[in-house]
Amino acid sequence: MVSQRLSYVECPRDAMQGIARPIATTDKIALGKKLLSCGFDVLDCGSFVNPATIPQMADSAEVVQALSPIKGSCKLLVIVANMRGALRACSLPGVDYLGFPFSVSEEFQRRNTNSSRSEAYIRLGKIQALAKAAGKEVVAYISMGFGNPYGEAYSEEEVLEWVNRIRALGIRRISLADTTGIAQTTSIRVLFQALSQTDLLVSAHFHALPGQWEEKVHAALESGCRQFEGAFGGFGGCPMAKNELTGNLPTEEVVPWLIDRGQLETQMDIQAFHEARLFAQEVYG
Repeated sequence: MVSQRLSYVECPRDAMQGIARPIATTDKIALGKKLLSCGFDVLDCGSFVNPATIPQMADSAEVVQALSPIKGSCKLLVIVANMRGALRACSLPGVDYLGFPFSVSEEFQRRNTNSSRSEAYIRLGKIQALAKAAGKEVVAYISMGFGNPYGEAYSEEEVLEWVNRIRALGIRRISLADTTGIAQTTSIRVLFQALSQTDLLVSAHFHALPGQWEEKVHAALESGCRQFEGAFGGFGGCPMAKNELTGNLPTEEVVPWLIDRGQLETQMDIQAFHEARLFAQEVYG
């Protein structure tokens, strides 16, 4: 069992990828700079995937290169779905973490990465080896980690089995993703209680409708979760999941909630936090 301080991941990449209107690269960089000044632990700032699939992320390399010299202690995370994306990410010195979407739903794995779960697992192993050689770490995102809308069988036991298989690859960072916002507190407690007894750092990437995030965060926090992920305004969601997106945790609500309860030990710059929130609203529209 490991004990870490609570940390927070801000996810402008997740917020922007579901927005159809093109966002200027200069605006993405300007927003990234404001977010870096807030004091977040990790910035999920880009995605090296097929630009034909998610055109909003086509300029991720330019964004990463602009933010790298000023990131300070904040870590930069990008999403990759195959070896080509992983190679691109590993070529950039400023990238610290490569996030790979692994789904416990076979249907969603095919939708999201055009592969089966078995194929994705093999791919993940190769990406882990590549990242390790480049001095970077892999974050395995367990998509549909709390159920899915496709009618497939789901169990917490299956999630834990896949996490153990991923752990066997040498990966120590896991993000449990409530991809479509359907997580129940029972599943949240079962999974985080089990995984808090391991050497893994397990993050909560919840999606929730406005006003419905608190019970999820509270359940995870009580069950040993030491990292949360969100986006200003609660924007975002995976465009490959379904037609109607369920947004991320609203950072402007969750971070103060955690700080007020003495949970988030952070050097958060409150003025920078406020300015970033307002600018994010402008950028996301």
